[in-house]
Amino acid sequence: MIKIFELDFYMKENGKVPVQDFLYALNPKLRAKAFSDIELLKRLGTELKESYVKPIKGKKNKGLYELRIKFSSNIARIFYFTYYNNKFVLLHGFIKKTMKIPESEIKKARKYMEDYRRRAGL
Repeated sequence: MIKIFELDFYMKENGKVPVQDFLYALNPKLRAKAFSDIELLKRLGTELKESYVKPIKGKKNKGLYELRIKFSSNIARIFYFTYYNNKFVLLHGFIKKTMKIPESEIKKARKYMEDYRRRAGL
């Protein structure tokens, strides 16, 4: 049986879409690679493995993942989580400049995930 995966973009209550803003701020080549990797996530879903995706460690981060985008020397990350019925919710992205993901970026992703779930009634 073929699974169909769906993507949703987290939208703040003010109507802003953090992932969309992030993608359009990227240089064209990195943006193209990001869209390509997002399409892979949509097509392969849970079958997509490391080095493309990786769970964020920590009890508080349960269910939070990163889509790992690399083009040349540029590294970007998009946080997402799995919602019900094979739906992935893209939360926000950032350019990775250090070995470790900044805690502030993880907190922001967690906040967006909790907000999405709250407004969805979960």
